[in-house]
Amino acid sequence: MRNSPRVHLASCRAFFLASGLASCLALLSVTASARSPQPVGPGSIECPQAQKEQKEQKEQKEQKEQKEQKEHNAQKNRRSIDEEGFVKLGGIEQWVTIKGDDCANPVILFVHGGPGNPNTVFAALPYTAWEKDFTLVQWDQRGAGRTFTRNPATAQSSLSIERMAQDGTELASWVAAHLKTDKVILFGGSWGSALSVHMAKARPELFVAYVGTGQLVAHPENGIAAWRKALAQARAGGDTQTADAIAALGEPPWTNPRNAGIFTRAARTLEAKTTMPAPKAWWGLATFYATPEMLAHYEAGEDYSWIQFVGMKGNGMQSTLDLPKLGFDFKIPVFLIQGEKDLTTVPEVARRYFDAIRAPAKAFFLLPNTGHGPNPEMIDMQFTVLKTRVLPLLAHQEK
Repeated sequence: MRNSPRVHLASCRAFFLASGLASCLALLSVTASARSPQPVGPGSIECPQAQKEQKEQKEQKEQKEQKEQKEHNAQKNRRSIDEEGFVKLGGIEQWVTIKGDDCANPVILFVHGGPGNPNTVFAALPYTAWEKDFTLVQWDQRGAGRTFTRNPATAQSSLSIERMAQDGTELASWVAAHLKTDKVILFGGSWGSALSVHMAKARPELFVAYVGTGQLVAHPENGIAAWRKALAQARAGGDTQTADAIAALGEPPWTNPRNAGIFTRAARTLEAKTTMPAPKAWWGLATFYATPEMLAHYEAGEDYSWIQFVGMKGNGMQSTLDLPKLGFDFKIPVFLIQGEKDLTTVPEVARRYFDAIRAPAKAFFLLPNTGHGPNPEMIDMQFTVLKTRVLPLLAHQEK
């Protein structure tokens, strides 16, 4: 073998004549050791050639691992998705973003609240961590965010729940085709919860399940229950200023559009005393809205959408809200998550609605340290419901 030193007799003879028998025997001993390597231990000497082989093997292993990691990253990048742009829905272009680590993951369609408050305005959404397990679709609804900026003529028209729900189902259908999936997960909160129920009732075949938070149910039932509970809480807590402000509004429904805003601020003040706050980092503005001009466009859409909701004389979209009128039968599973301290969509109203629902599967979750807005407790529960309740439904459907 090329790597095993050999000593010919002639060489040994010459060495013997020069150095004597003992030296030649020593040389033969070294040769034998090279042909039959012994375990390396304290005080022993490892063959230089073996060291070279081990180094080469180590380098080859490292190169292989690096290659495999590079191929894995390349594959991941090929499967990841980060898209944004305008999609034509209901005759106008509406802003949509799609993000996720693997486009083969289950798809969540977010239906934001407000109306007029899209999630895309924020740079550090708490949902970003979900991109590892889900593909997230965010949508600026008609009259909101970049959709409003793109379609300024919208300000001269009226919004309706039916028109916006149809926009939503058109989007769900487009997303399913675009991402080559059969169905998407419907995920709505606050105003978005009302819109989501309309979407689920109209086109159930598009959705795996509905996950709702801060569930709106009906007008004026939601408003009356919220007003009474907030007034009682303010008085019980000795907050005379807030109690007086709420009492001065009178019981809903209201015809003054300012009343809804006054009550919302009072409710937030009361909720803040008893709930877990959301990290301030969640509310940092996205780069697109970093300029005063773009922020003004956003606020214009927010104002327009809010007026469309409450109406100048109490006759906005809110006045037509009546989910029980749509019926209580759902063809998809329904999971509702409510903050116990919610003073906008109080859990008692949501629970009554939930109890009447008939669905293939349903569950109601009450969060003790949460109000109407998102906080870590809410985000954690939403993710838990998605992982433990919704994903098993997908697995069952695939069988």
